[in-house]
Amino acid sequence: MAPRGIPEPVLIRGTGLLGTSIGLGLRSAGADTYLSDPSPSAQAVAVDIGAGQAFPEDLTAAPSPGVVVVAAPPDVAGQVVIDSLVRFPGAVVLDIASVKGAIRREVDAAVVGGHLTPAQAARYVGTHPMAGRERSGPVAARGALFTAAPWVVCATGDTSPEAVSVAEEIARVLGATVHRMSAEDHDASVALISHLPQIAASLVSSRLQETPAQSLALSGNGLRDTTRIAASDPQLWVQILAANAPDILEILYGVREDLDRLISTMEEPTAPGARLDIAQLIAEGNAGHARIPGKHGAPPQAFAVVTVIVDDTPGQISAVLQDVGEAGVNVEDLRMDHSAGHEVGMLEISVLPGRKQDLTDALTAQGWKVV
Repeated sequence: MAPRGIPEPVLIRGTGLLGTSIGLGLRSAGADTYLSDPSPSAQAVAVDIGAGQAFPEDLTAAPSPGVVVVAAPPDVAGQVVIDSLVRFPGAVVLDIASVKGAIRREVDAAVVGGHLTPAQAARYVGTHPMAGRERSGPVAARGALFTAAPWVVCATGDTSPEAVSVAEEIARVLGATVHRMSAEDHDASVALISHLPQIAASLVSSRLQETPAQSLALSGNGLRDTTRIAASDPQLWVQILAANAPDILEILYGVREDLDRLISTMEEPTAPGARLDIAQLIAEGNAGHARIPGKHGAPPQAFAVVTVIVDDTPGQISAVLQDVGEAGVNVEDLRMDHSAGHEVGMLEISVLPGRKQDLTDALTAQGWKVV
């Protein structure tokens, strides 16, 4: 049964990771979806994995969509939004680009220039699902990609209530959590919580290009965690950073001040007050990190970590987790580290502080080596 509140069929214009994932999720919920992409191969892959049907090139034979989801790259998303508003006069049009202000300005300029009427523009609403993977393209798509992820809806006073309702219903059907923000507030927010981390990860990773292999062999989870998102698509990030440059620049100016301050201190690390300044810098990082929401979006909470040594053999992790479940202890977080030069791993299990000793005793009794 098709989900209520989503006019069908849904046309998804763009079959990359996000567009194809939306198609998979909506199809799983029973929606009638069609796909369109300038790349025939990308579209064919998305069709083959079940994200929807190919939208007919002959528009006279094509169904009239009730919703158009523009999943095009950020540098052309505005053009595709405007084209969709003109080409499909009865459809609600939403985009999922990661920068909202630039697209909103393109739509407003099209109204001023007479290419769109105010009524046409009212059918558009900008959105941004805050989900993704390091891998790109339709082969990386997952129908559950948006589960529990924030999905920002950036309506204006001119946006029709129907467009807002449809956009929010799509987000809910896909399992996301809806957040309403202005385009300006959204762009300022993602500049800090998304775009700056990407820049930082890429800058750190760039230092590794000429690093000797013997040095990299010493690396652990600290380096891997810090640089994980540096594997992202360069072409996509060129578009994102260029589109949100003003907001990002304000943050980079602040980072530059912090770096200049640290460099000045490190040039004379034994000078009076130098160690205090370094400590304050790290403490400021502690304070900022503590503000990141914890599990289920709740306020941050310090968990206790139980570290279990496991052999590098099949079934070890599942066996540990089965024993954790039998002990009646809930796993709040989980991570795996490897011991360099040894065929063992260290499974770090985060639990509520009051359950640490219970879990340690239970796992030890089962024969596990708990650190």
